[in-house]
Amino acid sequence: MAKSPEAFRTISEAAEELDVPQHVLRFWETKFSFIRPMKRAGGRRFYRPQDIAVLQGVRRLLHDEGYTIKGVQKLHKDQGLRRLLTEAGSDLEASAAADPPLDRESHLRLQAVLETLDAAKSRLDSCLAESGDPA
Repeated sequence: MAKSPEAFRTISEAAEELDVPQHVLRFWETKFSFIRPMKRAGGRRFYRPQDIAVLQGVRRLLHDEGYTIKGVQKLHKDQGLRRLLTEAGSDLEASAAADPPLDRESHLRLQAVLETLDAAKSRLDSCLAESGDPA
């Protein structure tokens, strides 16, 4: 049974979908700061659909268009992820562009939520430090 397009992918599934070896994905992660899969306990990587789209753009630029790693880094610096998503032919790029900007009230609410989460993280870090847990 195939996974839905919204499902997260393991590194082996991502490598198969992109037609590159797993070690190449790990290497790209060290060269491109914008490639950040989720990591679970034990360091296991999970790639979100947007991660796969970015990786498809990187693969196309490196393998099909002949860019160097430095060239892709510069392209990202100059034009951002939109260019990489465009290279991948991703619908994610179009949907990101269609999202309207937040109004002031929504922005303030999100900022308050972020502050609450930051405070909760600080409390958790403090509790973990007191308990001697290195997590």
